[in-house]
Amino acid sequence: MAVLKKIRSRLFSTQDTLLRGGKSAAAGASPARDHEGRRGVAVAYTGPPPETHYDIRPLSVAQLDEVWRLDQRCFIDGEAYSRDTFEYLLTSPEVIAYRAMASDGAMVGFIVGLVEPDQTGHVTTIGVAPEHRRRRVAERLMQKIEDGFGRRQISTVRLEVRSVNAGAQQLYKNLGYTVTQRLPRYYSNGGDGLLMLKSLD
Repeated sequence: MAVLKKIRSRLFSTQDTLLRGGKSAAAGASPARDHEGRRGVAVAYTGPPPETHYDIRPLSVAQLDEVWRLDQRCFIDGEAYSRDTFEYLLTSPEVIAYRAMASDGAMVGFIVGLVEPDQTGHVTTIGVAPEHRRRRVAERLMQKIEDGFGRRQISTVRLEVRSVNAGAQQLYKNLGYTVTQRLPRYYSNGGDGLLMLKSLD
C-alpha cells in the first residue's frame, strides 16, 4: 500500500484512484456502457457459451491498451485506472500480472500485483468483463498470482476491498484471506476499505 500511495502522490491526481487495490469485478456489475465506454441504457449481458474455455497467461506492457480498455468496462467512473497507471505498474520490476483469455482470443480478465519493499505481495487490482463473471475467472486469477508471489518467496499477500462489497469479500474469504483492519475513507468517493491478508506458508 505504501508504494502505491507514493505513486499516487507523485504521478496522479486524486481522481485517478490509484489506491483501488483489491476491487473485484467478480461480484457486482458496474453501470452498463456502450462500446465507447459511455454510461448508457442498461444492457443484459447474455454471456459466453457454457463451453467457453479460459487460459491464464502472463500480462505485460505489450497488452497495455487492451487491459486498459477492459478496465474501463469493468469499473465505474472514479475507479478505473488511467492508461499511465497501468503503464507504470506493468513496467515495474516488482510487478506480477496475468490475464484471462477466452477461447475466441479476447482478454476477459486481469490481475496485477506488486512485490512490496516489506516483502509482501500486494494485489493492486483484479477485473473480469461483465459477461464473463461467475465462471471462476477471478478465482483462477487469484490462485495464479498467489503462485507467482510464491515463486518470489513471498509468504504474505494483502489486498484492499470495499467494505460494502460483500461478494468480493466472500470470494477472498473462500480463498483463505482474513480481514485484519478497517481503512476509513480509503477510496476516492469516501468509502471505507478493508485490509485482508493471507499467509502462503
